Amino acid sequence: MLTDTEIRKSRPTDKSYRLPDGKGLFLFITPTGGKLWRFKYRHDAKQKLMALGQYPDVPLVLARERHAAARALLATGVDPMQVRKTEKIARKATSENSFRTIAGLWLEHWRVGKSGQHVDSTRRRLEANVFPLLGARPITEIEAPELVTMVKSIEGRGVGDLAKRALETTGQIFRFGIAHGYTKRNPAAEIKPSDILRPTKKTNLARIDVKELPALLRAIEVYQGTHITRLAMKLLALTFVRTTELIGARWEEFDLEARRWNIPAWRMKMKTPHIVALSSQTIEVLELVRSLARSEEFLFPGDRNPDKPMSNNTILLALKRMGYQGRMTGHGFRGLASTILHEQGYAHEHIELQLAHAPRNAVSAAYNHALYLEPRAKMMQDWADFLEHAQRRGKVLPFPGTAA
Repeated sequence: MLTDTEIRKSRPTDKSYRLPDGKGLFLFITPTGGKLWRFKYRHDAKQKLMALGQYPDVPLVLARERHAAARALLATGVDPMQVRKTEKIARKATSENSFRTIAGLWLEHWRVGKSGQHVDSTRRRLEANVFPLLGARPITEIEAPELVTMVKSIEGRGVGDLAKRALETTGQIFRFGIAHGYTKRNPAAEIKPSDILRPTKKTNLARIDVKELPALLRAIEVYQGTHITRLAMKLLALTFVRTTELIGARWEEFDLEARRWNIPAWRMKMKTPHIVALSSQTIEVLELVRSLARSEEFLFPGDRNPDKPMSNNTILLALKRMGYQGRMTGHGFRGLASTILHEQGYAHEHIELQLAHAPRNAVSAAYNHALYLEPRAKMMQDWADFLEHAQRRGKVLPFPGTAA
């Protein structure tokens, strides 16, 4: 069977060639460097070749999942390529009255008088949160339980505020559809957020509102406590790792040349390795931390004992001194990053992997942490640029780059 290392190291030659993975699945390497997943099989005594995507957009684990799904259909006597063709025809037949199409018409009507930033963020929220479940469905066939599934799936990612907004926007689209004769009912009107969303509770993981972030970043920049605590807070904002993962950071985990922080499994809540791509701003902070180093082992050694990491309460106390007691915690940076990155339209799976709380099972645990490294690295640099611009300008601005 193939490995990720073998795939990454494969190089084009004068002629196309194949790297087999077993049971008909192989990676087709073209002379121009393309790496294409293909599934070779027989159905009704005919040889067939099914495309499963292109590497690295479709990594090894996803190619195997698609291959397994196709083989499962074959086992029941069904041609997987015919299923794909039938689905494509069905999508085309319903596309003119699909929820996505009507949502596009609503957006063009609604955007009049709105700021470009507001329109773009609304469009990205639809793309990231609503369309994956409802976009291809005919608007006349969508029922309330489907909306509940959508809202609960968003809430399950820890962004209940986005779940509520998604339901409200969906209701607006249905009302527009009724007014223009595309549908006769609004299933969103049959649901209240309180019927399905858990009440928001105040906890010690409180976080500020997104609009307050620039002020917090400025307060960190001029923090009157120790330099090492100020830099720890800056790194927490830039990397949005858990506080325990930050304060326990060891110099041996960092590869500045490769721009990576490799956190070992034993230090992670999920007990699997984690990779943090380092932005230019993060590397600059790390170099400052190194210049103040009081320990050869820890980035943030304790004040009294440099052979142990700083206290878990250090950052909480610093936030308290800055006037954020009960309003912000170190963990709050994770919630802010999740909310903002989702609103900016970054792929949910990239965000979840970077937050290190994506679901893991026995098969995927060994390599999930290394998935989507390139788009995750771009996302982390975009995030750092966003924080820098917000701190300098004193307000939340659109991302400098385009979401991956």
